[in-house]
Formats: sequence, C-alpha cells, structure tokens
Amino acid sequence: MNAVNLDLTNMPKSPGVWAQAWTRLKRDKVGLISLVIVSVFLLMVAAASTGLLAGNWQREVGVPDAPPHFMGARDDGLAGGNVETTAKRISLGEIDPLAPKLAEVEERAKKLATAETVQSPTLPFGGDRLGRDVIAKAVKGAQVSILVGLAAALMSTLIGTILGACAGYFGGKVDDAIEWVYNVKSAIPYILLVFALAAVLKQGPLAKHVEGIWTIVIILSIVGWTGVYRLIRAEYIKHRSREYVRAAQAIGASHARRMFVHILPNVSHVVLVQLSLLTVAFIKTEVILSFLGLGVPVNMVSWGTMLSESSTELVRGIWWQLVAATVFMATFVTAFALLTDALRDALDPKLR
Repeated sequence: MNAVNLDLTNMPKSPGVWAQAWTRLKRDKVGLISLVIVSVFLLMVAAASTGLLAGNWQREVGVPDAPPHFMGARDDGLAGGNVETTAKRISLGEIDPLAPKLAEVEERAKKLATAETVQSPTLPFGGDRLGRDVIAKAVKGAQVSILVGLAAALMSTLIGTILGACAGYFGGKVDDAIEWVYNVKSAIPYILLVFALAAVLKQGPLAKHVEGIWTIVIILSIVGWTGVYRLIRAEYIKHRSREYVRAAQAIGASHARRMFVHILPNVSHVVLVQLSLLTVAFIKTEVILSFLGLGVPVNMVSWGTMLSESSTELVRGIWWQLVAATVFMATFVTAFALLTDALRDALDPKLR
C-alpha cells in the first residue's frame, strides 16, 4: 500500500474560543450598543484622568445653585452676580432680617463681591451649592466611581477565581484549607467587616500607607471575593474529570495549563456574570461609604458624594445634581450589565 502524505500546514484551522465568542457577539445588537456605551465611558474616564475632560470641575463658574438654562435665572437678586443690588436691599431692610435664609444670602453676596469673574446666573445643566457645573462633576465622578467599581470587582474576581480554581481542581487538603478561610470570612457580617476595614485603613496605623481611592478598592476586594469563589469552585469540581481535561493530561499539560487554559474558558461566562454583579454592587457600596464619610477623600468627587450632597438639596427644590449623577450611573451600570450578559452568552459552551 502506498503511504498517503498529508500536508497539515494547509489544513484549515478551527477558530479559537475568543474568536468564536467575538463572532457571536457581533451578531448581538444590544451587546454591541452596550459595548459602545461602555467604551465611551472608559474613554471619558481616561480623558478625565489626564485632565482633558472636567479638569476644572472645581471652578465656580456659576452662582450658587445655578439652575439649568431652560429654567432661567433665579429672582433672588444674586443672578448674574448682581452684588450691589443685593447689598443695597440688605442695608435698606428690604430683606426680612428674621428670614431664615438671610445669613445664606449675605454669605453669597460677599462671595460674589470678592469674585474675580462674573458668575453665570444659569448653567447648561445646573450647578451645585458652590456654583460648580454638575456635568463636569458627573464626568469627574465617573472617573472615581468607575475606577473604584471596576478595580475592586476585578481584584475580587481574580482572588475568587484563583482560590475557587485551586480548591475545585485539587480538592483534598487544599480544598479544606481554602474552605476554612471562606467559612471564617462568611461568618462575619458583610457591612460590619466593611466598616471595620474602612476604620482601620482610613484612620488606623495603615492610613499613611494607603491613600486615595485605593483604600476603598482594597476594602471592597477583601470582602467581595466569596461569591465568585463559591461558584468557580463548583464549576471546577464539575469540569476537572471531563474528557477534554483528561485528554490534556494525557498529552502532558501541566496543572496550571489545565486549570487556566483548558477549564477557565469554559467557565468564563460565570466569571463575567459575577464581574458585572460586583461592579454594580461596589458602585452602590461606594455611594454608601461616601455618604457616611468613609468613602473617597473629601478633595475628590464621585457619584456617591454627589448623591450625598443632593440629599440636602432636594429639600430646597434643587434636583439637577441628583439627576446628573443618577443618569450617568444608571447609563453605565445598565450598559455594563447588558454587555456582560452578551459576553456570557457568547462564551457559554452550551450555546455554541
């Protein structure tokens, strides 16, 4: 019999896992739109970090609590920096000296009198109590909130994935040791652990070594990995004895290669879902911590600090800062969740 020579170099190669996932993702219109929105927000974060966007967010460009353009200027005598009129009204007693807002009006008049530039009576989307543009604050706040949410979610997902992979793949004493750590961590109430770590890292002996937003990132990373660990451990227990893993073992693949090259792509949809949930949860947690004064530093702005400020402004009918922070946060969170759902569907082996 004549030997048949096969030219393996010219044989078509099957696309990889990620190439197939990208092909399926391109067919999902909702996923693509979400990818565009998330990409815009990430570019916004990058531009804000370099100062190209919202670099002057602290500048007081309008009068205090300047309303949006479509509402028009207020009629309290401070619109457009009309200091002389306001001061004259105060001196002549036209403003009731017993009015509860007299001190606030006088303070605003003095502030405008010493200002180097005339402050606008209105801003495109309104201003805060100091006259800063709420849109510039929302863009700068996106930098902080998204970085906190994504960085903490990525670190928590990485910790949970590595620990879950080791526990589920090796089993035995390795699984017992990691399970003990998981049970001890789960026995501590979540919110109490967050507050305790926040007090230690922000006011304790470690405060000198951990500064800025990394304090809250470390806190959320330490407390948020348990859910990812539990799911990844279960997936690795299920996959470690399957045929493709045994085939990889038969050809001499190492443990690390079997864990992270062969098994991980088949459970990546679980990782992505957890990443999405953690990002949303951590942005909400940052809001709570900032409201309680344990979040980002006072010289920084985030969606959490904006929502905290707006809670007192709503009583006076000033709603535009709340709307700006809410719209930005809701748009990003929704787009990010839809994108991760689309990626999960694209990577899920059951849907291939």
